Amino acid sequence: MKSGNLNDSGRKAQISIILSEFEIPPIQDVLLIGKKAPVGPEAVQRMIDVLSPEQYEVLQVNEGPFEAVVIRNSLSRLITREKLLSIILNEGCKVASETAVLKAQVDIVLNINVEVDL
Repeated sequence: MKSGNLNDSGRKAQISIILSEFEIPPIQDVLLIGKKAPVGPEAVQRMIDVLSPEQYEVLQVNEGPFEAVVIRNSLSRLITREKLLSIILNEGCKVASETAVLKAQVDIVLNINVEVDL
């Protein structure tokens, strides 16, 4: 093996990069707003009201480093808001600080099996 090979140390990093067009609003499915983030929930609410009215809901929370979570309304038709919020906050609290503003893409896949009599 060559010296300097990344596999020599036994430590590896996997990097995944997703490039996409800038979206209006710059929120995908969920936005987590930290308590000391440079943009607060009121500013995000104003942006949403102008750019995507009725598509998102801003929820005030007091969980870990977050003061608010913005959720795309259409997600609430697939999973209850309480369950989604619990999952998002649980995962977000593991990686965020109070100054963070994190956006999240949430893909919900429903698996439905129906048994019928033949």
